[in-house]
Amino acid sequence: MALQALLIILIVLAVLLAVGVPISYAIGISSLAAILQVVPLDVSVLTASQRIFVGMSKFSLTAIPFFILAGNLMNQGGIAKRLVDFVLAILGKLPGSLLVTNIGANALFGAISGSAAAAAAAVGSMVREGEEDQGYNLALCAATNGASAPSGLLIPPSNALITYSLVSGGTSVAALFLAGYLPGVIWAACCILVAVVIAKRNGYQGIPGKFDWKNLLSATLNAIPALSLIVVVIGGIIAGVFTATEGSAIAVVYALILSVCYRSLSLKTFWQILVDSAKMSGMIVFLIGVSNIMGWVMAFTQIPQAISAALLGLTNNRIIILLIMNGILLISGTFMDVTPAILIFTPRFLPVVKTFGMHPVQFGLILVYNLCIGNITPPVGNTLFVAIKVGKTSLAKVMPYMLFYYGAILTGLMLVTYVSGITLGLPMAAGMIR
Repeated sequence: MALQALLIILIVLAVLLAVGVPISYAIGISSLAAILQVVPLDVSVLTASQRIFVGMSKFSLTAIPFFILAGNLMNQGGIAKRLVDFVLAILGKLPGSLLVTNIGANALFGAISGSAAAAAAAVGSMVREGEEDQGYNLALCAATNGASAPSGLLIPPSNALITYSLVSGGTSVAALFLAGYLPGVIWAACCILVAVVIAKRNGYQGIPGKFDWKNLLSATLNAIPALSLIVVVIGGIIAGVFTATEGSAIAVVYALILSVCYRSLSLKTFWQILVDSAKMSGMIVFLIGVSNIMGWVMAFTQIPQAISAALLGLTNNRIIILLIMNGILLISGTFMDVTPAILIFTPRFLPVVKTFGMHPVQFGLILVYNLCIGNITPPVGNTLFVAIKVGKTSLAKVMPYMLFYYGAILTGLMLVTYVSGITLGLPMAAGMIR
C-alpha cells in the first residue's frame, strides 16, 4: 500500500507541476488521489477537508504572516542603506570591498526581511552604482549578490525554520533559530572568501588609507535601530521571554515605528504592504494546510517507514545516506520553492535520519541549507534572476562566476551535514537540547 500511494503522489504531482498547476493545488490533488486508494470518495473528500482545516488552525502559524509583514515594512523603511554603510565601514579595507560589503549586507538584510530576493534587490541596487563607478565586472557583481542573498534565510528570524518546526512535529523554534546562526555565517564566509580571491586576481582594491573609526561609529549608530530588531526579537524568543508568535508581532510594531521615524512610509505604501503581505501569507498558510493532507496519507500508509527501510536497505552507511538525501534535495530545490519542499521532504527524510541518531534540529538546518541553494540555481532560481536583473547582465555571463560560489557554498553544506557541532553547539550551550 505504501509503495502504491507513494507512486500515485509522485506521478500525479510531477504531471500537475509539469503542466503548470500551482504547487498548492498540485499537492492537494495528488494527496487526494492517493487517499482514494484506501477510502471511498465521500470519505476521502471529507478527510481532506478536515486535514486542511487542522493544518491551518495551528496557533504557531500566526508567526509567519507577522514576520512577512515585518519584512515588507523593513524593505520599504530605508533599512538597506544603513546596513550597507555599516558593513562597508567594517569590511571596506578588504580587496573587492564593495563585493564583500554586498555579501555582509545581504546576510543582515536577508535575516531582517526574511526574503533572499528582497535582499538581492535592495542591497544589490544600493551597491551597483559604486561598483560601476569603480569598474567592477557587472557579471561578477550580480553573481556575488545572488550567491550571498540566501544566507539571510538561515539567520533568524526565518519563516523556513518556523515551517520546518511545524512539519517536524514541534521541533523547538528557539533551538532552530539559535542553530541557524553558524550555518548562515558559514554561507556568507564562503562567499566572502571567493569574492576576495577573485577581487585580488582582478585588482579590485579596498578603501585606501587607515581604518576610519569615526566612520564606523557613525555607521554603527545609524544601523543600531535595525540591528536591534534582531537582538530584541530573536533574543527574546531564545531567552523564553516571549514565543515566536509574540516575537513576530513585536517585530511588526518595531518595523512600523522605524519606518515612521525614517519618514519612508506613506499611507498608500502602507496599504500596499498590507495587501502584499496578506497575499503572500495566504499562499503560504494554504500551502501548509493542503500539505497536511499529504502528511495524513503518508502516516496512514506508512510511506516514511517504507522510504526509511528502502534507504537503509540500500546501505546502512550514514555518510552515503546523507549524500543521497543532499543530492535529492539539491535537485528538487532547483525547481521547487523552499516552503513546499520543506512540507514534502520533511516527513519523508526525518524518520530516516532519526534511525541513526541525528537530531531534528540539525536535519532542519541541512534541509533548509540545501533548499536555499535552489534559490540561486536555474531553472527556477528566483533570487539569482533578481540579482541578474538588478545587475543589468545576463545568465550566460553570470554562470561562470557562480560556479566558484557553488563550490564554496557546497563545501559549507558538507560541513553543516557532517559536523553536528555547527548546528547543535549553540542550542546545547544554551541548554535547549541535549
